[in-house]
Amino acid sequence: MRRRPLTGQAAAKTGNPVISTTSGAPLAEALQPLAHAIRFLAVDAILAAGEGHQGVPLGMAEIATVLYSRHLKFDPADPTWPDRDRVVLSNGHGSTLLYSLLHLTGYHHISLDAVKSFRELASPCAGHPEYEPAAGIETTTGPLGQGIANALGMAIAEAHLNARFGDDLIDHRTWAFVGDGCLQEGVGQEVIQLAGHLKLGKLTFFWDDNAITDDGSTELSISENVADRFRVAGWHVVEIDGHDIEAVDAAITAAKADPRPSMIACKTTIARGIPRLEGQRGGHSGKLFPEDRSQMAARFGWSAGSFDIPADIGAAWRATGAVGAETRAAWRNRLAATGNAVQDEFHRTVSGTLAAGWREAIHAYKAKMAAEEKADFSIATSGDIAAALYEVLPDIMTACADLEAPTNHKRQLSAFTAKDRAGRYIHCGVREHAMGSLANGMAAHGGVIPLAVTYLPFSDYERPALRMAALMGLPVKFVFSHDSIGIGKNGPTHQPVEIIASLRAMPNMMVLRPCDAIEAAEAWEIALEHRTGPVAMIFARQSLPALRRDGGAENRSARGAYVLQEAEGGPRRVTLISTGSEVQIAVEARAQLQAAGIPTAVVSMPCWSLFEAQDAAYRKAVLGTGTVRVAVEAAVKFGWERWIGEDGGFVGMTGFGASGPADALYRHFGITAEAVAEAARVRL
Repeated sequence: MRRRPLTGQAAAKTGNPVISTTSGAPLAEALQPLAHAIRFLAVDAILAAGEGHQGVPLGMAEIATVLYSRHLKFDPADPTWPDRDRVVLSNGHGSTLLYSLLHLTGYHHISLDAVKSFRELASPCAGHPEYEPAAGIETTTGPLGQGIANALGMAIAEAHLNARFGDDLIDHRTWAFVGDGCLQEGVGQEVIQLAGHLKLGKLTFFWDDNAITDDGSTELSISENVADRFRVAGWHVVEIDGHDIEAVDAAITAAKADPRPSMIACKTTIARGIPRLEGQRGGHSGKLFPEDRSQMAARFGWSAGSFDIPADIGAAWRATGAVGAETRAAWRNRLAATGNAVQDEFHRTVSGTLAAGWREAIHAYKAKMAAEEKADFSIATSGDIAAALYEVLPDIMTACADLEAPTNHKRQLSAFTAKDRAGRYIHCGVREHAMGSLANGMAAHGGVIPLAVTYLPFSDYERPALRMAALMGLPVKFVFSHDSIGIGKNGPTHQPVEIIASLRAMPNMMVLRPCDAIEAAEAWEIALEHRTGPVAMIFARQSLPALRRDGGAENRSARGAYVLQEAEGGPRRVTLISTGSEVQIAVEARAQLQAAGIPTAVVSMPCWSLFEAQDAAYRKAVLGTGTVRVAVEAAVKFGWERWIGEDGGFVGMTGFGASGPADALYRHFGITAEAVAEAARVRL
């Protein structure tokens, strides 16, 4: 991506100076050998693996060296220290840059043997960085653009926790290495706009402006001034030579002093140091050969052998990492001086432990709804539960993509804004992609419980974030409304008949689709307890009747499925299975079958994965043996075969929906109690 350097009046007008220095100054002399250590360690790892992406570590070595040696707040001896700076390698294909830094600065998990095992099975140095905070890897990156959106979420979490606990306990920055591809992906523009609007001054991007992508010159696909995109969005922008150590240092200093988020546009040469690949498209990930390393060694005067870091350079890097111990010790003293109450709340918050009273709030809501027995809009019910939880869980922050009124999850929360960091509701605008990914960043940062709220049909815009949350095991709560043809006249664009199946197919994604207010409360209880992955809570737009009358502490949904209504008048002959808004249809069908003398049970199955995790005896007791099974769901059949078998019946959708009143659509597509009862009869 090309940019125009600013000089003279243009630079003065924007307030974003172009920083330039004379090379060979004392700082450069001290740090240049450290930068070369990154280069050679990265190349050695790639040669050992036989593949990799050398463009980033060779092109950004000086930038990374200045950041880690002069400005970054970190302590390799305590990688998860809550007040550490966060570093995100958004251009994750250049992972050897990060692994080299972590090894050189002294992170225990990234030993020299680990670097030597780059891209091997079970190595902590995977092909792309994989989330492991104890190793210094703050988030999984690789799909371009995800990392910078994660960084945005980390900066939001820091700003909110700073407002809550003060500068003495929370005062750190978020840094992201960013490639051309991250800024070409659409999520990049969403991040630029939202970060600038929120004035997140502790967020800094280092743009690796090397004008090369995998296909070749960036001029093949882009002609705009990329730096101006940041300026227009309210960022502080500095343009430098990314190989000029003094300039990098000055730019970072300027970024730290500016109240706006900062983008440091670093003009670099891809694969710097390898004559055959330098500045070429092959510099991205072209195969390396031993002679490439030899030529780079000759150019930079590097005499050390493979994976050999000269003692003085290694000591200098270790000393860089050791500086953070003093900073962390001072922080621990400040924490100790706050008193027991603050310490207890701080430790509870950053550990992710839920505050006392949250379960009681859910049980109180269940008891209330059991007593009232009233129908209500399913998504509004979720909003009621969230509102009750907001009062007892100060860690919850809710992000919503311009749907405050129809999703109803703001309630008493104030907005998180540039002026009010204590706010807990993030107006994301129409930016679902950034919303999902920043929620992941908030969860990876820790100290907050992020909710991401939108319509289920728009989950496709969040798909990369959903997948990354599942892959990392992040406890993000994705809340969805408008889950089926029941939304009616908005038509098939807003009727996500295929999406529930796709979410259920995603590994480590827990999907909950409750049938009424009591199941909704149980779904929230399950979601809050679940810490090893994301949860998709799926609610209907339409009003759902009260099907449960029990408001006690037992969570019947916790095992994934249960018998809502047992068969009467003899041994069970039919099992009707359903989820969400269609459970009421199964209940009506059961009444018809029972009236005809056919003992029929209704099974509510709000969570397939939880039910699948139960023992065979429980599953057999719930589904019954030797019975006809019929499932009903206003979605496609895909996946239901595992519960109904090859001979079971399914009443649902076979294609996309249509525009019309909800009740008319259910009749039009044959999703009725009569159809369910008939599907059972023909199989008896």
